[in-house]
Amino acid sequence: MAVGANFLNAGVAYSLGDGQKTFSFGLSRVLVSAPDTFVYSSRDTDIIASTLKSVEVPDRRGVAKSKVTTEKRWSQDIGFCCTSLIVAGNQVIAGGEGRVAVLDLETGEIDWTTDLQGTVYGLAATDRGLLVSTDKGVIHCFGQALPATDATVKDTPAQSPYPENSPAALAAEEIAKRSGITKGYCVDLGCGDGALAYHLARRTHLFIYAVDDDPARVKIARAKLTQAGLYGTRVMVHHRDLAKTGYPDYFANLVVSGQSVSKGAVDFASPEAERLQRPCGGVVCMGKPGSLTQKERGPLPGAGSWTHQYGDAANTVCSNDQLVRGRLGMLWFRDVVFDLSNRHGRAPAPLCQDGRLIHAGLNGVIALDAYNGHELWRYSIPGLLSAYDGDELMGTAGTGSNLCMADGAVYVRHENRCFRLDAATGALLSEYSVPDDSDGKPGVWGYIACENGILYGSVANQAHVVTYRYQNRGGDMNRLLTESSSLFAMDAKTGKLLWTHQANDSLRHNAIALADGKVFLIDRPLALFDREKRPKAKEHSEGVLLSLDAKTGNILWKQDKEIDGTTLAVGKKHDVLLMSYQPSYFQLDSERGGRLTGFNTETGQRLWSTNASYKSRSMIIGRTIYAQGGAWDLLTGEPVAFKFRRYYGCGILSSGAHMLLFRSGTLGYYDLSGKRETENYGGIRPGCWINTIAADGLVLAPDATARCSCSYLTRAWFALKPITPQKESLTP
Repeated sequence: MAVGANFLNAGVAYSLGDGQKTFSFGLSRVLVSAPDTFVYSSRDTDIIASTLKSVEVPDRRGVAKSKVTTEKRWSQDIGFCCTSLIVAGNQVIAGGEGRVAVLDLETGEIDWTTDLQGTVYGLAATDRGLLVSTDKGVIHCFGQALPATDATVKDTPAQSPYPENSPAALAAEEIAKRSGITKGYCVDLGCGDGALAYHLARRTHLFIYAVDDDPARVKIARAKLTQAGLYGTRVMVHHRDLAKTGYPDYFANLVVSGQSVSKGAVDFASPEAERLQRPCGGVVCMGKPGSLTQKERGPLPGAGSWTHQYGDAANTVCSNDQLVRGRLGMLWFRDVVFDLSNRHGRAPAPLCQDGRLIHAGLNGVIALDAYNGHELWRYSIPGLLSAYDGDELMGTAGTGSNLCMADGAVYVRHENRCFRLDAATGALLSEYSVPDDSDGKPGVWGYIACENGILYGSVANQAHVVTYRYQNRGGDMNRLLTESSSLFAMDAKTGKLLWTHQANDSLRHNAIALADGKVFLIDRPLALFDREKRPKAKEHSEGVLLSLDAKTGNILWKQDKEIDGTTLAVGKKHDVLLMSYQPSYFQLDSERGGRLTGFNTETGQRLWSTNASYKSRSMIIGRTIYAQGGAWDLLTGEPVAFKFRRYYGCGILSSGAHMLLFRSGTLGYYDLSGKRETENYGGIRPGCWINTIAADGLVLAPDATARCSCSYLTRAWFALKPITPQKESLTP
């Protein structure tokens, strides 16, 4: 919370000017500001009001320096722990479990208190009364009784203020049919009296932001849309400069103009319309009925995709997004009602391609518009991530993901099946079953990937269950399967089985990678000591590195000397296969680390091998291997200058072509093309593996706070975008 020139967080105040600590005031549950005062609830049942004051304090040389400090005005025991707090006029309103209390702002004396149903999480006050909402779905209203009225609120008006069969109605009908856009956000740039916005709202499910530069027209539009029963719910009207609306970049799925219905599209097809237009299919459609002009926007040049757990099927942990660099600023944020698994369960990374953000939850999959946060669809799969809903800190760090994207479809594995969903609509296109296990028993789907029309899966080894890494509070590790007995390939559209490769020993999911029509894998004996919490012996036999033809499954080459890695990744541009480890926080005992090795993807020839100290999964960005601990040349294995530090966080790094993303207390990022130092986007905490990705020219992060007790608990799904120096210098 900001008070004057200070930012207050968790009992400490910092200067807004330089970020330096200015004073401490004690840990608080809830903070609220008033003129020259801030009010907060302590860790127990006290409400405290303090005033900021500036005092002169001599430094070591005796020179007087101005210092900001606080002076407690009053403290009041309200008898319950506060969960919500506001200041309204000369009163402080505090809500908690089953209670609400109103205090005098000047003295702290309790004016009145009462019991209610539930724990208070929402407070709002007007001159007419106090509204209190609780977690029981109950809204309480306190205040002076209103006179009885017979007025009835109707959902729709008795008579529309806008005539049917008008040019605006005809234009709305044509726009909806031609653009095909009926959901998301629409901007009516030059809305006039709101007629086009009204008729579009009647024909679609769009949320429409109507804007005009004439206050008289704005007043008329608001009045008519209120009469129509749409204002404030489906249509909003703002008075703005049409060349500078103040709406976010990429905001609109559809841009129209009410005034262009009569005047034509020339005056309204402006740079502002193009700025607002969503990439990957956003439409500007303006003009008179019968002569509309329409322009669809394609992908942002240089934008990347994140289609698999580690970026792509090659496991580069890099989206190759060329646009995300420099400093980051907020594009959108929202609360999504979607149950997510425990952050310590290390759930699958979000995916993003063609402007769609895909994320798995406890009981299904959801898709959001990557550019404005609007929900596109959700598909129910009960219990999808229940195995990841614990404190084991294993999850996808060992199992790999349970979903991927390719060719306009989302593939989701669950138990013995794989669902193929349409990425645009969420409709079920097909459903595939895993082949039986080698002993004839029903198999469990393990590894999953899709590339070039081929869906890859594996039959998981149900007997090899690694032990938990952190805490086991009743979680079921038996469904967190990390290795498989065979790998198979299917036609991604028909489910026809193309081939199966049976392992001699075992296939670790982290050691399977795809690139350029080849499948790379390590066939290696199981690390049986991974089944124990603190094993005494750590003998792990070496394995065999193989390359298979992606279409036939035939072995192209094999390498059986010093194959002791646990992860594989491919630098496709340079034909290098990287063998490494995953020495991260809460790692398996078999992830011993300490080495990197490069092979030629065509021949299997060992190109180089080097001792290397690192503590994260390796990322391949262009010709360089990056990890927390150093950087190395992909072609030679030689060290590359790279100084990297982060504060703390148990997750691993992800990347685009120019930026590293990670947890460093809060969300940290490191611009490889600019300052080359860690910066933070404060107040937000990434998850415990990968939940922040660079894709489609943005940094995308679903919420990762489920059952978290850490600080920085801003619970939101959000997108950040690069900000230019000009925008960076603006002040509100």
